[in-house]
Amino acid sequence: MNLPNSITMSRIFMIPLLLWILTPHFPWHAHGAQEITASVLFVLASITDGLDGYLARKRGQVTTVGMLLDPIADKIMVAGALIALVAYNSDVVKVWIVVVIIGREFLISGLRSIASSEGFTIQASDLGKLKTVVQIVCVVSAILAHGWYQWKFGVLIVPVKWIAVAAIYFTVLVSSISAIDYFVGFWKQIDHASNDRRKAFVLTRRKKVSTP
Repeated sequence: MNLPNSITMSRIFMIPLLLWILTPHFPWHAHGAQEITASVLFVLASITDGLDGYLARKRGQVTTVGMLLDPIADKIMVAGALIALVAYNSDVVKVWIVVVIIGREFLISGLRSIASSEGFTIQASDLGKLKTVVQIVCVVSAILAHGWYQWKFGVLIVPVKWIAVAAIYFTVLVSSISAIDYFVGFWKQIDHASNDRRKAFVLTRRKKVSTP
């Protein structure tokens, strides 16, 4: 197994560890220890998301296994964290929010499968990349909001809980808009592919008719 795929696998192994940290079974319950540990682990896992792809392209080690595992690891990581947060910090992460975000991921995965079967791909848009960044902020802030309502640094006050609430709703907004954007791009491509097939069929029929 090459280095990029090993990094992807490490992200998959981080997921059950993160879920364990976000449970009452985690042994260190000193104020903030659980939240900080989970946040650091999630950020590290998110960093590996970009690192494995970068190394695979730079080292010429793009493999079928890596192309399969990478998106699966991403979706399991985000879905697992959000589902755990429904129980861990239900004041911020509501069930319907998780359903919308995970439902969006299932929709995009389905469209990608159809696109692949039709012989074309749809590149990730800037909205999709923004969605990824916003999701990271959303999960980390929701974890931290479990332990702190706000941080005080002298006269500076950081409203941790309200940042988490704003981040989670912004994530829903960006996820919905990016899904619509992806669907529009998919529809244009599939419509174009259908037109090409119809033209090819008409040309074939004409050739058969004109053949003596």
